Amino acid sequence: MENLDQIGDRIRQHLEEKNTARDQALQRSRSLIRFCSKTIRAVHREEFELAKDLLKEASELVDQLSTELAPFPDLFKAGYTQSALKEYAEASIVFRLVSGEPLPEPEELQIGFVPYLGGLGEAAGELRRRTLDILRRDDLAEAERLLEMMDDIYGLLVTIDFPDALTHNLRRITDMVRGVTERTRGDLTTTFQQGELKRALQSVEKRLKEN
Repeated sequence: MENLDQIGDRIRQHLEEKNTARDQALQRSRSLIRFCSKTIRAVHREEFELAKDLLKEASELVDQLSTELAPFPDLFKAGYTQSALKEYAEASIVFRLVSGEPLPEPEELQIGFVPYLGGLGEAAGELRRRTLDILRRDDLAEAERLLEMMDDIYGLLVTIDFPDALTHNLRRITDMVRGVTERTRGDLTTTFQQGELKRALQSVEKRLKEN
């Protein structure tokens, strides 16, 4: 057992490095989530240049996580890291779809398929929020565009039928997307009907005044 101390030294060194990487990853993951939340808030305020700048900073954090955790793939796959990457996917997707740009692909965002799908689903909730804001302005065309994208997202997610161990509770997210999509469809229908009724009443009122 002459080499026992040497083995112990190597193990301790590895675990010390891994623990340092873990602490750094936790910090970067929290920062990434903050940047993503600010990005989505900026999108809803239509501050698109600010949102783009925030996403750039978020992208740099993703690069750092990928590089620093390359020697420790289990840390990269840890829940806190994957949750932060899901938030990054959500913010990127919301920004692109609301601003009328093409949907980003997982490879472009440098994230795995699972956090991408989770972010895609969560983005549908933000599209509903955006749709409600748009309906208050009576912009039915834009609201219909957003609803169509929500439909498309649900149409994809419902086909990803794999165990939760592989998809990290994607079924729950898919159920959420179905619910918010149907509620949004109902809100859009109600707004359209109210608009039709308003126009009909205005037409009647105009004819009465003319007579």
